[in-house]
Amino acid sequence: MKLWEGRFSKEVDKKTNDFNSSISFDCRMAADDITGSLAHVAMLTAQGIVSAADGAAITDGLTGILEDLQTGKLTIDPNAEDIHTFVEQTLTARIGDAGKRLHTGRSRNDQVALDVRLYLRHEVADLRAQLAELVGVLADKAEQYADTIMPGYTHMQRAQPITFGHHLLAYAEMLLRDIDRLDDVAKRLNVSPLGSGALAGTTYPLDREAVAKTLGMSGVSQNSLDGVSDRDFCVELAAALSLVMVHLSRFSEEIILWCSWEFRFIELDDAFSTGSSIMPQKKNPDIAELVRGKSGRVFGDLMTLLTALKGLPLAYNKDMQEDKEAIFDACDTVKMCLTAFTPMIDTMTVKPENMRKAAAGGFINATDCADYLVSKGLPFRDAYKATGSLVAECIRRGETLETLPLADYRAVCDLFDEDVYDAISLETCVSQRRVLGAPCPDNVRAQAKRVKTLV
Repeated sequence: MKLWEGRFSKEVDKKTNDFNSSISFDCRMAADDITGSLAHVAMLTAQGIVSAADGAAITDGLTGILEDLQTGKLTIDPNAEDIHTFVEQTLTARIGDAGKRLHTGRSRNDQVALDVRLYLRHEVADLRAQLAELVGVLADKAEQYADTIMPGYTHMQRAQPITFGHHLLAYAEMLLRDIDRLDDVAKRLNVSPLGSGALAGTTYPLDREAVAKTLGMSGVSQNSLDGVSDRDFCVELAAALSLVMVHLSRFSEEIILWCSWEFRFIELDDAFSTGSSIMPQKKNPDIAELVRGKSGRVFGDLMTLLTALKGLPLAYNKDMQEDKEAIFDACDTVKMCLTAFTPMIDTMTVKPENMRKAAAGGFINATDCADYLVSKGLPFRDAYKATGSLVAECIRRGETLETLPLADYRAVCDLFDEDVYDAISLETCVSQRRVLGAPCPDNVRAQAKRVKTLV
């Protein structure tokens, strides 16, 4: 039976019914639908809109349905139109006509808007916890490898020396911003639309604030049209999750590079790698590749939501049924990626000797060589040119700045002295970068501790 069948004289075509149905995906909101209904009926009873006896019967009936769903004693009927229909019809079947009073002063429009908010509130909390766990792992690793020198890159060319701990904390900072964005989403979605009705509120004396308080929500929507048609919070969450996936995808790209024989900076644990069906030597970073690939899926969910909403007049339109699959998929995908990604990072083996060897090549201490001349009084542009000449000479002769004889230094600029070799050592290059946010080991350790206090 449809909740709206009184207006119609014939059954809906089965294929049309299947097309219209949302039970296959909104069934996951069953607990939230019941939670919202319990708060609604408590308010209806308190306001004298339904009798105390009916209110008690409805409350007991809803509680029993929730318990039976949780234990598996009751299963959701896949032929129901949506989760709201299933719950209400099950309730009426169990307690009789009192169940028909549950929907008093309410529409499926404001009901589903509430259900989605309640469901996503849990999802945001779970996602936040997963991100915090990953940030904690990165902070621990950063402390462990605060002194591990590696080359920093620009344009995928070796640029300047940093430490592995410093590199990991860059991703921790990105993820901290992701957590902040989720916290912002949580604030805006934690508002109750219940009482907006189909679009114009209701003539019943509802206490909307009481329902919101019962549900632990911060307030109520202020416009009934907006209350039923607002899905900004879904878009905002999808956008925040898209940025999470951007960050995980960038990190995955580096993990994939670092695992390669060309880098060999890290090795992933066997539990987070796969092999080849034909090449027995292969150890593939499939988890990182999948995370990188699944980023596009979450971006697509965001685009689905934006496209579904962009042309909708007020208030509710059936197009809005498309919000749930998109935002549910975005949440599911990010949670699944984090479930695999965090232990992959936690268990990886770092190879400091390979990082140090890579840092020794590529003249990544050239800037420090120029800075050495600046400390002797030479203008930076002149120091830059002199150092460039030295690099060119090293390349021509197969030398490095560390191995080039002092006479060759002095042939370019007479300000060079024996202390240049200490100034351009990688350890000095890193340890002297003490400005806030720079990679000296003390900074890295301090920032790792700071990061841990923020999650």
